[in-house]
Amino acid sequence: MPGIPHRLIRPLLRRTLDSCLGSRVYNRLMNQTQESLQTIGRIAKQADVGVDTIRFYEHKGLLPEPQRTAKGYRLYPSATVERLNFIRRAKGLGFSLEEITALLDLQDNGGTKSTVKKLTSRKLDEINAKIADLESMRDVLQTLNGRCSGRGNVAGCPIIEALTDADQ
Repeated sequence: MPGIPHRLIRPLLRRTLDSCLGSRVYNRLMNQTQESLQTIGRIAKQADVGVDTIRFYEHKGLLPEPQRTAKGYRLYPSATVERLNFIRRAKGLGFSLEEITALLDLQDNGGTKSTVKKLTSRKLDEINAKIADLESMRDVLQTLNGRCSGRGNVAGCPIIEALTDADQ
């Protein structure tokens, strides 16, 4: 560098090029990488899911393909825990993996609230239909249970007869 004395350049070069194995810069860079990327076991523990669950979600496309070490170990960013929590909460609300994939796609690629609302409304309709079916089943079982005395031989039991008779 013309015009700059060598005594000023050498310390500057040492600071900027101090990135060899074992150096302060190298160690600081490696620590940042190690903190931001975690093994599948650590991610699984933090998200309270099994390692196989993470592999399954990865295979299904719910999780992006992770980085790998030279030995093939998966390394995930810490944001993976949040994504796994999202998947767990969505499953808990009855969304299928296909629907969760769609929700994640909307989140990742900037979808619209109206699309999310449509997906949720469809899920609500499905849940309401299931509730109606369950209420109907409960009513039939309550009626049959009320007709049965619960005493004596099974012959003539209204519950067994109703289950046997295809016309009911």
